Amino acid sequence: MSTPTAHQTPPTGLRAPVTPAGRALLDRLTGYLPQIRATAAEHDRDGTFPVETFDAFRKDGLMGATVPAELGGLGVDRLHDVAVALVHVAHADASTALALHMQFSRGITLGYEWRHGGPEARALAERLLRMMVAGEAVVCSGIKDHHTAVTRLTPDGAGGWRLSGRKTLVSMGPIGTHFVINAKTELPGEAPRLMSPVVTRDTPGFSVLDNWDGLGMRASGTVDIVFDDCPIPAGDVFVRDLVGARNDAVLAGQTVSSIGMLGAYVGIAQSAYDLAVASLARRSEPVPAAARTLVAELSARLYALRSTVATALTTADARSADLSGDSAERGRQMMQPFQCAKLIVNQLAPGIVNDCLTLVGGASFTAAHPLSRLYRDVRAGGFMQPYAYADAVDFLSTQALGIERDNDYMSTWATRATKDGKSVDAPHPDPMSR
Repeated sequence: MSTPTAHQTPPTGLRAPVTPAGRALLDRLTGYLPQIRATAAEHDRDGTFPVETFDAFRKDGLMGATVPAELGGLGVDRLHDVAVALVHVAHADASTALALHMQFSRGITLGYEWRHGGPEARALAERLLRMMVAGEAVVCSGIKDHHTAVTRLTPDGAGGWRLSGRKTLVSMGPIGTHFVINAKTELPGEAPRLMSPVVTRDTPGFSVLDNWDGLGMRASGTVDIVFDDCPIPAGDVFVRDLVGARNDAVLAGQTVSSIGMLGAYVGIAQSAYDLAVASLARRSEPVPAAARTLVAELSARLYALRSTVATALTTADARSADLSGDSAERGRQMMQPFQCAKLIVNQLAPGIVNDCLTLVGGASFTAAHPLSRLYRDVRAGGFMQPYAYADAVDFLSTQALGIERDNDYMSTWATRATKDGKSVDAPHPDPMSR
């Protein structure tokens, strides 16, 4: 991973990439933005996934953008640059940005596994990464258990595993070829452990449902996936911590795999602002003083939003590259600014979009108006883990007050799982311990 240096200091507010690889990614994505924007309303209305766009990404090598250059990828390894790319894509369509984030984050986290994992993890990561570069692997994450089942991994008696359960809110599911799942082991006489099996789409007993009908992010392909006693080879599993281990080192990986998505919400807010200002500029009558005041306030809030997210990303990049200190402290130092930024994003971005509707007026309160889509899409940020609001409050307050707690949301999910085969409310993206 490239180490941030003084001359690489990001411009304020996610305005441009800071590495050659990041610039190459944005340059290649830019050519697709007009088509993404042109089809966004149709896909949102119909709730359909933009398969053609992602097929073009795959053929152009963009699905391997965050794969290390040594393995044939573009080598984009700065979280700041990933977020900048997502800002631009989300400005055209937030659903596309959310789905693309899933693939980009997998490249970065698998790249870490390839460089720093044990022999088995390195081999599995390299196999997936090379397939991503070749356009043969679209890697989705399955973290949140459906309320009807706990996803469990049990030995098959022959050295492999059997996977049963159901995951919900799996974005990019319609085109996924490989699914990295969060599961809990149940071995006689052993404490339960978190594992991340990799399930291929053609695995017997595996199915991808067509059941997404969300309020927003309607074109993100966020669906349920079901495992009915699926066979999992021993070499297709990443081994994680024991349930309840209270290992804050995993917070680093959870930060890296999720913080880039904040760029999507910056893109939504910027898109709403640009639409509202353009609408005012087209009017023949003078803009009222109240509207001008609101535009000024929106400009300031958008500046604060961009600056806050850029700072959190820069911090995450710097600390991610430094493996010299205590790993648990490193995890906390990465998660804390991420969560501060995420709380601010979830307050400022919806407010910006809401006030843009106010500026445009009643015309924006129709299903066909682009601000209507942005109004629904921006609300999704509050449900994304780590952490949703209540867990974020718990994390930040306990860090400030020195209160002991298990900060690994996947571990607390597994701990709370009931014994009768059902699960309590569990979190949404994104895994991969680091």
